[in-house]
Amino acid sequence: MSDTLVEELKDKVVITDEEVDVSDVEEKFRVPKPAGYDTIVVIQGAPVVDESKKKDFFRFLTTRVFAKIGKVKENGLYMPFNDVNGTSKSMGLVFADFENVDAADLCVQELDAKRIDKSHVFAVRKLNQLEKAFNTPEEFHFEEGEYHEREHLRSWLADYYGRDQFISYAGNTVTVNWNRKSDVPEQVVSRENWTETYVQWSPLGTYLVSLHLRGIQLWGGASWKMCARFLHPYVKFVDFSPSEKYLVSYSYEVVKLPPIGHPARETMPFSDADEGKNCFIWDVQSGRILRSFKIAPGGDVKDPKKVVWPIFKWSANDKYLARMTPGQSISVYETPSMALVDKKVMKIEGVQSFEWCPVDDVVADKSEQLLAYWTPELQNQPARVALVSIPSKATVRTKNLFNVSDCKLYWQSHGDYMCVKVDRHTKTKKSTFSNLEIFRVREKNTPVEVIDLKEVVLNFAWEPKSDRFAIFSANDQSLGSPNLKTNLSFYGLEKKKNTPSVFRHIATFEKKSLNSLFMNPKGRFLAAATLGSSTQYDLEFYDMDFESEKKENENLANIQLIGSAEHFGMTDIEWDPSGRYLTTSSTIWRHKLENGYRICDFKGTTLREELVNDFKQFIWRPRPPSPLTKEEMKKVRKQLKEYNRLFDEEDIAEKSSANRELAARRRRLIDDWEAYRQKVTAQVAEERKALGQTGVADAASAEEVIEETIEEVVSEEIIPVDE
Repeated sequence: MSDTLVEELKDKVVITDEEVDVSDVEEKFRVPKPAGYDTIVVIQGAPVVDESKKKDFFRFLTTRVFAKIGKVKENGLYMPFNDVNGTSKSMGLVFADFENVDAADLCVQELDAKRIDKSHVFAVRKLNQLEKAFNTPEEFHFEEGEYHEREHLRSWLADYYGRDQFISYAGNTVTVNWNRKSDVPEQVVSRENWTETYVQWSPLGTYLVSLHLRGIQLWGGASWKMCARFLHPYVKFVDFSPSEKYLVSYSYEVVKLPPIGHPARETMPFSDADEGKNCFIWDVQSGRILRSFKIAPGGDVKDPKKVVWPIFKWSANDKYLARMTPGQSISVYETPSMALVDKKVMKIEGVQSFEWCPVDDVVADKSEQLLAYWTPELQNQPARVALVSIPSKATVRTKNLFNVSDCKLYWQSHGDYMCVKVDRHTKTKKSTFSNLEIFRVREKNTPVEVIDLKEVVLNFAWEPKSDRFAIFSANDQSLGSPNLKTNLSFYGLEKKKNTPSVFRHIATFEKKSLNSLFMNPKGRFLAAATLGSSTQYDLEFYDMDFESEKKENENLANIQLIGSAEHFGMTDIEWDPSGRYLTTSSTIWRHKLENGYRICDFKGTTLREELVNDFKQFIWRPRPPSPLTKEEMKKVRKQLKEYNRLFDEEDIAEKSSANRELAARRRRLIDDWEAYRQKVTAQVAEERKALGQTGVADAASAEEVIEETIEEVVSEEIIPVDE
C-alpha cells in the first residue's frame, strides 16, 4: 500500500456498526410481542414417559408434529412429572410456547382431537382459554353483533333463463359474459389487468382463478370479490381436486425464504421445510400448505422448462392423489395428512402412465378407489396393464400384451369400461397397427374384449354416459404425409337376449382430413376437427341418433353428418356445459392470424363471430353435477312438452325485446343525425351571412332543377302470331 493512500485513510473517519444509530428503523419495523399467554398451548393425552425418554419425545414433537405448524421458542417445551412408586413419570401433559400467536392458534386447530397413534388422542387448548374457563361467570350474557351475509359462490346457477357464462380474455382485459341466443352477449363484469398470465375456472365453476407473479387469487360471488389468495411466487400452473377442496400449484422457480428474523418471514405461509420446493398442495378453505415437493421439469433437452401437467392426479372422491416417477414407481398420498399410503411408494418397474377411475363406486368397498397403469416390455417380460385398488393396493385385474410400442388409457365417464389403445409393431418393426383392449370393469372377474384393427388409431373418445365410442384411424404408411387422410369410425355395445353383449362396428366415414374428436358433454353429438394444421381448418358435426328411416345397426346408432364448417386459424375448440353450443377460437398464443372466436350451435350453424385483436382465451364456465334425483329427471322429461311451450314463448319475447331495442337504437341514431344536420345548417348559414354571401335558403332557391326521364325495359317477351 502506498504512503499516500495510508495518509488519506488516516484522515478518513471510520464508523463502526456500534456507532450507527438505527433505533428509528428498528422502531418502524418492530414486531410487537404477544402479551399474556396467547402463544402457550396445553396438550392433553400425551404418552406417559419417564425422564429418560423426555428428550426423544420433545424431538418427535418438534420435527414431526409441529413441523407444519410453527416454531417453538427455545426451551419452550415443558412436561410436568409425578413420583409414582419411586419412579418419575410424566402426567400426560405438555406445555408448548410458540414464537407467535398464529402458530399457537394453528396448533389448536390442527392437533385438537387428532389421533397420534392407536392409543393416544390429543386434546389441545391455549393456556388463556383455560384461564377463561376457570373464570367463566355462572350467568351467560349474549353479545349481539352485526351479521354480514356472505355471497353465494354459485349464485350464477340461479339465473332464470338457465344461461351459461364464459370468459373472453383479450389484451389486458378479462370479461365474464352471459351467453344469449341473440347476437350480443350480456356483460357481467370486465376488469383490466385481472391477471398477469392467464385465467381458468375451477372444475365445478365456483372460482375464477387468476395467476400473478406473487401467487394465485380466487374470485367468485355476485360481486366478484376475492375469495382467497395463495402466496406462490412465479406460479405457472394450477390444478384443483375434483371437489375443489384442494389446490396444486407449480413453479419453475423454487421458494427462497428471507433471512431468519426478517419481518417478511413471519407473514409467509412457508416453513423451513418448504424452502427449496416448487410444488405445493393447498387446503382451499384454510389456505394452509398441506405438503410441498421439489419436482424437476421433464427431460426435454430442447425445452428444459417443459413439464407434463398435471403432475398429480386425483381420485374421484378427493381422498387420494398420486404422481408417477417414470419407469420407477407411483406415489399415492392420502388427504388431508398427505402421508404416503401404507408409508411407502408402489415400486413398478418401467411404469409409463396411470389414470384414476372417474367415479368412486366401482369397487364394492366404498373406501377403495380404482387406479389403472401400464408397463412396457422389459427383457423377457411382456407389457402389462393392471387395475389396482387403493389404499389396499390389491391387484384387481392384469392383462399381458406383446409387441407393444405404446399404450393409452381411456376411462368411460361412469367407470363401466376402460379402453386401452395398444399400438403394436410387427416382428420386423417395419409397420405398426392398433387394437383396443376394453376392460368391462363392473362385470365379474373383469373380462377383457379385444377389437383388432388393421390401421393405427390416432384419437379415441367415449360418448359420455354411454357405451359408444368413436376413433380416428389411418394407414401406417400415410402417417407422415402432410395430406393425411383419416377414417372416422363408430362402435357400440350390442345387447341381445341369451347371447353375450359385444362391441360392434357401426359405421365408418372415410378419407377425412380431420384428426381431433370432441364429444358433446350431454352425449349424442360429436364435433370432429382438424387441429395443428397450417392449411386446413375443417369442422364437421355428427348426430349418432339421427331420426330418419331405419338403417342397419339402428339398435346401436343411426349416425348422420348434420353440418360442416371452416374456421381459418382455429386453435381451440370447446363445448359449453349444456351441449347446445360449441366455440372455436383463434388465439394470439399460437399465431396472429384473424384472432377471435366463433360460437355455433350443435349442427355447426354460426351464431356469433368476433374478430378481436390480441385475443388470448375463451373458456366456458363449468357447471356442477345436477342435484336432481333420477325420479325428478324423469318427471321433467314427462313435462318436457309443457316446458318447451314456455321456452318458445320466452324466446319469442326475447326476440321481440331485442327487436324493440334495435328499433329504439335506430331511432336514436336518426334523431342524433337530424339534430347534427340542423346544427351544421345553422352554423353554415351564420358563416355565410358573416361573409356577405347568399344565404342557404337563397342559394337553394337559385338552384336549377333538371329532370331526367330514364326508360328501362324490365322484361321482354316475344309471342309468335299465327298468320
